[in-house]
Amino acid sequence: MDDAVLTKTVAYDRMVKGHEREFTDPILKSPEHLLDLTYAELEERNLEVKRRRLNGVASDEMKVEFLKYLAEEKGIKAVTVCFTDLEGKLHALDYDKKFVLGSEDNLTFDGSSIKGFTIQSQSDLRLTVDWTSFRWVPSDMFGAGKVLVFANVCDKDGTFYASDFRSNLMGLCNDLRSKHGITVNVAPEIEGFLFKDVKAEQAFDEKKGFELATMSGYFSSLPRDILRVFIDKFAEVQRALGFENEKDHPEVAPAQFELNFKYSSALDTADQIQLYKFLARQVANAMGYTACFLPKPVQGLNGTGMHTNMSLSKNGKNMFYDVAGENKISESARKFLTSILYYANDLCIVMNSSVNAYRRLDPAFEAPNEIKVSPVDRGSMIRIPIGNERSARIEVRTVAPDANPYLCIHTLICAGFAGMNASSEEYEKMAKKVYGKKVEKLPGNIYDALDYFEKSKFMSEILGDENLEKFAYLKRKAADRSPRVLGTKVKSGEILYHHEVTNQLIWADF
Repeated sequence: MDDAVLTKTVAYDRMVKGHEREFTDPILKSPEHLLDLTYAELEERNLEVKRRRLNGVASDEMKVEFLKYLAEEKGIKAVTVCFTDLEGKLHALDYDKKFVLGSEDNLTFDGSSIKGFTIQSQSDLRLTVDWTSFRWVPSDMFGAGKVLVFANVCDKDGTFYASDFRSNLMGLCNDLRSKHGITVNVAPEIEGFLFKDVKAEQAFDEKKGFELATMSGYFSSLPRDILRVFIDKFAEVQRALGFENEKDHPEVAPAQFELNFKYSSALDTADQIQLYKFLARQVANAMGYTACFLPKPVQGLNGTGMHTNMSLSKNGKNMFYDVAGENKISESARKFLTSILYYANDLCIVMNSSVNAYRRLDPAFEAPNEIKVSPVDRGSMIRIPIGNERSARIEVRTVAPDANPYLCIHTLICAGFAGMNASSEEYEKMAKKVYGKKVEKLPGNIYDALDYFEKSKFMSEILGDENLEKFAYLKRKAADRSPRVLGTKVKSGEILYHHEVTNQLIWADF
């Protein structure tokens, strides 16, 4: 056996067995001249850029600075440019640094190859880098000499592409900030599972199901258990990218995890959600495992959610806090959440955008499927956590981790402000429906959710007819490849044709 291959095999074997872990692949070891920062250096640099980003420094200002940096830093070889399609799948392209320096204003790609974007006869789209999203990345995860940015998708004429919800969310938040001085704050709680073997989703067999990486779970995972080892490494990578970690732990189900990080602005949080899943998959893959964010991959175990905590701030003050209000939330917060509940059925497919997501909305497993608000009942769609002047917020518990974060957060903001901006008569109508005697439940399958979505005048107004039709078409196309009745067994179709799992080859093999 080749020495390099032997070294790699031993290193991975040690990792899995719980001995000294080595995440650097010796076969892919980079030349010494490439930039290779320590995790502490990465965290320091990324937190500084994040501070400036949240203080409102413009992309054009950072563009001048970072292009100069790229030109002078000889250790950088490539820029990883990330964007997200309409369904929420993250795409990443590595551009050679010299190419970026010479063609930063003309980064084109084939939009017809991305589901939900352009048709073949109108294929070319552009990427416009958001330089405020600049991040240095760990070399053991990405390779040495790379930096990462997010980009907005633009049409041929340079205007933002209508189906790119990163740019839509950015525009919405910029308007709220510039016109009203309001900042939208979001903090997600993203759960996932750790399964044995790499690419476990693509190789899914419904007769066997997924194999859990461990039987350890909530409060019962030993320090060197493989789940804990994964969480520890994942937390290190998160910290290095400036997530500002708060709490990481195994979740209720065996092999389930959740790593919480500090709230941030809506756009920054949506970027971090995409990075969170991306990094988890990369860490798991390096260990010979799969990090999975399907909402209900194992029938009979708790599903995985992405509880989305939201608040508004103005002039540094939390608009959702009122010491004298019920549950210590303000009238603005009450109107915001009431409107989300009022449009709950219309919003459902955006928050739960896959066939598999409707398995999670099962009341036997703390499913947040009741269209109501409560400070304690975890079956409620919205919860009001215990909070103070700094932390008062609402928690939208229905959101699944496979939702497009940009589309979902954008839609929730629009729904919330519909209540805040409603007339007294309009709000009274909302409240009467939401707080009536009968508590309704969210749709129990993707077809019912699609029906509400396609008939919704509200969703058409905030998304546009074209985006509504595109999104519904993609969701129905995937749903039609899975049995209409979910049943008690997780089916191959709902896994293999899931938007975060499928690829061109799998999609064609039907």
